[in-house]
Amino acid sequence: MPFPASAVSPPLHDGDQLAAVDIGSNSFHMVVARYTLGQLRVVDRLRETVRMADGLDGKGGISSAARQRGLECLARFGQRIRDIPSLRVRALATNTVRQLSSPQSFLVPAETALGHAIEVVSGREEARLIYLGVAHAQPPKSGQLRLVIDIGGGSTEFIIGRGFDQIERESLQVGCIASTRRFFPGGKISKKRWKDALTEIGAEFQQFAGLYRALGWQEALGSSGTHKAIGEICAAMKLTKGAITAEALPQLRDRLLQADHIDNIQLPGLSNDRRPIIAGGVLVLEAAFEALGIQRLMVSKAAMREGILYDMLGRGSDNDPRDASVASLTQRYGIDEVQAARVESTAMRLFEQVAESWALDDDDARQLGWAARLHEIGLAVAHSQYHVHGAYLIENSDIAGFSRQEQQVLAALVRTHRRGVPKAAFDALPDRLLLSARRKAALLRLSVLLHRAHDAQPIPKLEAIGNGDSLQLVISKKWIEARPLLRADLVSEPEDMAGLGVAFRPFVD
Repeated sequence: MPFPASAVSPPLHDGDQLAAVDIGSNSFHMVVARYTLGQLRVVDRLRETVRMADGLDGKGGISSAARQRGLECLARFGQRIRDIPSLRVRALATNTVRQLSSPQSFLVPAETALGHAIEVVSGREEARLIYLGVAHAQPPKSGQLRLVIDIGGGSTEFIIGRGFDQIERESLQVGCIASTRRFFPGGKISKKRWKDALTEIGAEFQQFAGLYRALGWQEALGSSGTHKAIGEICAAMKLTKGAITAEALPQLRDRLLQADHIDNIQLPGLSNDRRPIIAGGVLVLEAAFEALGIQRLMVSKAAMREGILYDMLGRGSDNDPRDASVASLTQRYGIDEVQAARVESTAMRLFEQVAESWALDDDDARQLGWAARLHEIGLAVAHSQYHVHGAYLIENSDIAGFSRQEQQVLAALVRTHRRGVPKAAFDALPDRLLLSARRKAALLRLSVLLHRAHDAQPIPKLEAIGNGDSLQLVISKKWIEARPLLRADLVSEPEDMAGLGVAFRPFVD
């Protein structure tokens, strides 16, 4: 595993550096911060316009030019963070990589270029991190509701929250690059095209607009470069002093539409770098203003990259958002918490005995624990094939705090915790996670098997020995002979566990 993921950070000390890399559809960003007296102080920022979304072909592929731009940028970022430990670096990819039919074809060379693991996050997880970054940069007033909008290159996120907590999160496939390409093919713009596009995007926003309007908010903030650029244009046109208002936006749009082609757009304060995609950004924002009834939007300097940093602080403390998400799933699906605790306790007992020989770390322990807590989640659907149902629920749910790869690991563990192991069970995982996932699956299988009878009595003797791809289990002869069904299961388990690439041998003392 050459690039270990930074899922669980060890305790921070004064002077430690952290880095967050945001692999966006329009720009790549990196923020490096130093931990000092319990606070994060930004020491460096890097941003490059990459326009990865420009290379999407609509069929899950990406052009070699866009791919190369991304890899070259990541190589430059990698030089800056070469000396920062991998556990202090978190790199997240968003909409463009989510749309690839084969993400690993980009992620594998991208991780090599950056020198660190890269995770893919869902749109709603992206929204959570955006809100977290904005909330820390501009602390909200006590008790007030806040609307945060982030118009990226490929998607737009909408979040309503109070304090540092999100109440509602949405992510739609409309961004400044995607919308420019979709509604203004060939670069041609006109009032009719604009009106038709506004109607179409507005219809997409209606799926959540009613709920958002009902909740309401006391202030609205726009995150990302699109909002910053539009705010600067409004200020340069002397329409506002940097905010974006319901009165200013139509005037900006009318000025933009004086051009008949994107290349001819002339707006004060508009950079050449932003010109090719400003039409899509203004279009999405106008649709949002109309659908949600926004009157005034302030511009925030923070975005997902800052949220990643603060999320890393949470992951390295007792406030890991993933623990809360697992607890929420446990409640939502009525999981037997007593049985889950038994399985988790035994899994951790086995884990501690093989962790060193199997090169498993703290992150592996935490993932195994979550899988143990959730292994029966599929019973909420049906008892038959409940491990299959459970894997589907975990992989396809929006689980706050988890990246796609993390959910795929959990899904694979739940899928393989009983019965035969299908050949495709681990296909979604990158190679760097494959070996540890298979070994964690073996430990979970044994833990579930040992507690199949839901027996509350402790297991008197239990020793696991991991050596390469082999696993031995030593248990009390007296104890196992009193449980003939379990003994039969253990005898047949080596054949099933072979599908994990683990040679299992049950022994009795």
